[in-house]
Order: sequence, then structure tokens, then C-alpha cells
Amino acid sequence: MIRQHLSDALTSELLALGIAVPAVVHLEQPARREHGDWSSNIAMASAKAAGRPPRELATALVDALNARLPEYVERVELAGPGFVNFHLNPGWLHQVLIDTVNAGESQFGRSTVGAGTNVMVEFVSANPTGPLHAGHARGATYGDAVARVLEWAGYSVAREFYINDRGAQMLKLGESILARIRGEEPPEGGYFGEYITEWASSLDPEIAVSGDVEAATEHGYRCALDDQRAVLAELGVVFDVWFSERSLMDTGAIEQTLADLRERSMIEDRDGAIWLLSTQYGDDKDRVLVKSDGSFTYLLPDIAYHRDKFARGFDLLINVWGADHHGYVKRMHAAISALGHRAEQLDIRITQLVKLLKNGEEVKISKRAGNIIELRDIIDEVGADSTRLVYLLQSIDSPQTVDLGVIAEQSMDNPVFYVQMAHARLCSVAAKASAQGIERIDLAQAVLEPLVHPRELEVLRVLNNFSEVVELAARERAPHKVSSWVRELASEVHGFYHDCPILRDDVPADLQQARLWLGEAARVGLRCGLNLLGASAPESM
Repeated sequence: MIRQHLSDALTSELLALGIAVPAVVHLEQPARREHGDWSSNIAMASAKAAGRPPRELATALVDALNARLPEYVERVELAGPGFVNFHLNPGWLHQVLIDTVNAGESQFGRSTVGAGTNVMVEFVSANPTGPLHAGHARGATYGDAVARVLEWAGYSVAREFYINDRGAQMLKLGESILARIRGEEPPEGGYFGEYITEWASSLDPEIAVSGDVEAATEHGYRCALDDQRAVLAELGVVFDVWFSERSLMDTGAIEQTLADLRERSMIEDRDGAIWLLSTQYGDDKDRVLVKSDGSFTYLLPDIAYHRDKFARGFDLLINVWGADHHGYVKRMHAAISALGHRAEQLDIRITQLVKLLKNGEEVKISKRAGNIIELRDIIDEVGADSTRLVYLLQSIDSPQTVDLGVIAEQSMDNPVFYVQMAHARLCSVAAKASAQGIERIDLAQAVLEPLVHPRELEVLRVLNNFSEVVELAARERAPHKVSSWVRELASEVHGFYHDCPILRDDVPADLQQARLWLGEAARVGLRCGLNLLGASAPESM
């Protein structure tokens, strides 16, 4: 890896000057190409320990490096107050092409930074009382993309959906179904929308006649889960575990959790209730777990559920919650600390709201659901790929506005179309070459030195960054960084496609072969990036 190669060269020359090497040898790619391919501030970081002005130390390093140029380095220059800038020859980028093709779609950009760490990503976790709506779309796409990125970075990952299947809201579902059968309005706090009519139509007639609310609730529960599973499958989201909140009651996990907390002196009986002493771990107030009437608050089952997660051997828990859960974060961190775990073992990510537009007009309701936009509506409108990619264009920390009209267009103004078209163009060139009887020779026999055009080299520079992008996206739980990388690569591919002809008669054979292989490397990169985002890489559009 070129970064390590340059770091080793800097380290060696610094030691030769009798100067201690800093803990981190910082290298970055300058924003402006004329400043070189890589730049280091090592002279400024080491100047104090060396007792020399930064620029003087940088000059010594530059002179030493130019006297013994490392492999792939064309020249080393001094810049500014003491930066050491490396200008590389294209050979290092040609090696990037070889490494990318040899890694292939199954290995390109993979990392082992997460090896040995078991992670659970819990996301969506909707109440089973209705269809998934647009508000769930961002969490669904984000959670699955985070899981994919973590797996690519070497983590062992499980995806889990927590089913909130107990409580008063469940009985309201059953009451709403029975009310619809009787031609009545749902009860206060009940559920509306055509989906209730759909589910009511398949209710066992005997249940309808008897008015058995619990049986009607169970029927609605199954309909809701089937509906949610189906639409998530359309989106390409598959969970390893669907964990029922009810199971916590059946297994005695609630009582065991209370016993654990009491043994750790983390609960207190007060005013007839049982309180979690969460202020000991930074919460703004202690929290009631069991009310004076003996009923549980929402917090207690949640604590029991997280206790169960750790008991299953997970080292890191990632929860993806909606914007309305922001105030719940501190108490959950306090709760797992009270159980004896480190707060950083629970990483809670809050998704901000998304405003949906269609050709500039805000969309607010769904025909089937009545008062919400269903996730299914979005998929039907723009397709699963576009749904996933558009929600992953930005960080979940920021509010987002999505115009479904733009995303549905097959034009280069559509960021999803723009990326997928780049892949399709590369596939089209390869197919046309094959149709003309032009096949790629063995890569080991290909001459890559003709690849010197700025468009060609920029494609390779972007490919070189992929493994670092994956590690950063995994560390920061930020799949939008992969989205940004994919869009950047697509931009460079479109530029390469327009400015670097491959099949034209006047293109020399060796350059033609080199460009065919560059196209294959870029295709591998686009396919891997799109795969991490859960989207397909079409061969034609």
C-alpha cells in the first residue's frame, strides 16, 4: 500500500537524522494536484522534539528522500511552513489497477480491522400494528448498509428486528379490525387506513362473530409482520433475527434483569415503585422501572432486551432509532452501565426526518395507509435501488429532502441513475469489444505504461482510496461516505468514457488493452461500492 510505503520512507529518513518518530506519521492527499499525490506534516510534528525549525527539518528530509527516491516516487518537494510533498510516477497507480482486478468483486477494499468483534445492528424495530412507512425507510436502508460496511471491514455482524408486540397498542389493533368488520369507526387511539380493511377481510368469521379482541389482535399482528417482512424483502433488507418483546415475559428475563440490578445495588424501592439509579451514570434523573401498581415502564423491557443481547455474546450493540428517541439515549447508556457494561458498547444512531416531494410538491399521505406514506409507495414509485441509494446520499445526522420525481427520471440529473449508468457504460464497452472480437489479454501480459491521461489516473486514484473509505465508514457508522466515494468514481468513469476512447480505430493496441483493463478495474470498484449500499449494478440501462 503506497501510504505505508511512503510512511516507512519518512520514518527511515527521520531516524537517520537521529530524530524520534512521532506516534502517527500523518499522510494525506492534497486537494490540489499540483501539490503532489501525498503530503506529510511530519517535519512540523517532529520539530519541537528535534529542536529544529519545521521548515529546516523538512528541507533535510526532502533532500534525503530525493537522494534516495523511494519506489514510485518521481520527486519530493518542500511546501509551506514544512510540508513534505510527494510527486509519484504513474507506476504506483498502475499497481492499483492490478491489485483491484486481482482482488475482484469479492475482496476489493475488504479490511480486517473488525476481526474478532461481534456486532449486532438492531434497526427498523417497528410496532406490528401497521405497514412500514416512509419514516422507517431511512433507518432500514441505513441499518442494512451499516451492517454491510461492517462485514466488509471484517466484523461479524447480525441484523435484528425488535418486535414491540406487547402493550395497549396491540389491543387497539384488534379492536380496530373488529370495528371495521362491524362498520364502525376504530376506537380512540385506534388504527385507520385501507390496510385495516384488508386485514379484517381475512379474519376468521368465528372470531368476527365472537368479537374476541385478543384473537383479532393476534390475526392483525401476523398480518402486520407478514406485510413488514414482505416490503423489507423488496428493499433487499433481510434480518437474521426477529426478536419478540413478548419472549422477555415468557422466559423470565424481566425478573432476572431486576435481580441483576438489585445485586449490583443499582435499583431502589421508593414510593411503592422500583427505580433505576441512573443518575449514577450521568442521567439527569433516576428512572422508574416498575410502577406502584406493579406494571412495567417501557424502560424495563428495553434493559432486559439489551441484557439478552450481551448474554448472546455481542461485543458491540448498534441501535438505529428514529428522531423521536433522542431523549432516550442517555438513560439507555446509564442502564447498560448499571448492568456492568461500558457505555461505548452501545452505539445509538438517531435518524433525522426526511421530507418527501414529488415534482416539488410535498407528499404527505398514502391511499392505503390513510395518514402516512408507506415504504411500499416509495419503492413502487422509484424502485428498490433508488430508494436505498437516495436515502444513503447524506449523513443520517442531517434532515433530508427527497424529490421522488427527480429520482424516478432516467437522466444524469438523477444521482442514482448517474452512478448506475457509469457501471452500465463500462459493461457496454466490454460487450462491444467482445462483439468486435477484441478480448482482454491476460493482465500479467498487459502493458499499463500508456495509462498516463489525467482521466485515467484520476479513476485509479479514486479506486486506491476505497479500502480507507470502507474503514472510515465502518468506524464512524457512516455509509454515506461510501455513497460519496461511489459518486466520485462514477464521475471519473464518465470523464474517462468521454475523453479516453477505447474501441476507436486509431487507438494503439497496447493502449486499448490497458484501457479495457482500466474499465474492468473501475467496474469492480463500482460494483463493490454499490453492493455495500445494497444496490444493484446494472449492465445496461
